[in-house]
Amino acid sequence: MKANRKLLAALAGAVLAPVLVLVSPAGIASAHGYVNSPASRQAQCAQHTVSCGQITYEPQSVEGPKGLHSCNGGLAQFADLNDDSKGWQATPVGTTATFDWTFTARHSTASYEYYVGNDLVASFDGHNQQPPETVSHQVDLSGHTGRQTVLAVWNIADTANAFYSCIDVQVG
Repeated sequence: MKANRKLLAALAGAVLAPVLVLVSPAGIASAHGYVNSPASRQAQCAQHTVSCGQITYEPQSVEGPKGLHSCNGGLAQFADLNDDSKGWQATPVGTTATFDWTFTARHSTASYEYYVGNDLVASFDGHNQQPPETVSHQVDLSGHTGRQTVLAVWNIADTANAFYSCIDVQVG
């Protein structure tokens, strides 16, 4: 009887595995990248510093068309990231801040851009290369003081998309 159950379980696994593969969405990557330090809004969600929705479980997934200037990358399910009233913690920085990206799927990179409001404050060439697991950029924020929200953008080289990450900082 016990041997029959093992045989049935093995057969069920052999039959269901191909079916699961066939119904799994194709072409969807499970992860990508975000600014981890200073803690971006999605990092604060993942760390439960701020109460958020779905972004809590996938901070690396804020991907949208290139050229956006929103914290949620245009994705309605991550609207929490655009809500300035959520109590985001601002990290104290000097006039220069180092932003550390963490990548969970490393796409070849066109560039990285950093904005304060609509003001492009820094841009770094990705040389259409795949980045290492982490990348750091020193960004000059001397033209801005007080509490600021920095929008960090990772522009992918071989797609029309980018990844977005907003970081609240206290400059000065």
